[in-house]
Amino acid sequence: MRITVYDILGYLASGMSQEEILADFSYLEAEDIRASLAFAADIERRFVAAPSF
Repeated sequence: MRITVYDILGYLASGMSQEEILADFSYLEAEDIRASLAFAADIERRFVAAPSF
């Protein structure tokens, strides 16, 4: 089973705690949530830093 970064970020944004997410999705680990946040931060940084034409 898989869960997307979008889903994890959505759960966090809706107010779920990391512990609640981990309890609901037993195949996830805390590192998976941290990796999702890092991925989102990297995408945001690339988007903001992209030159405008």
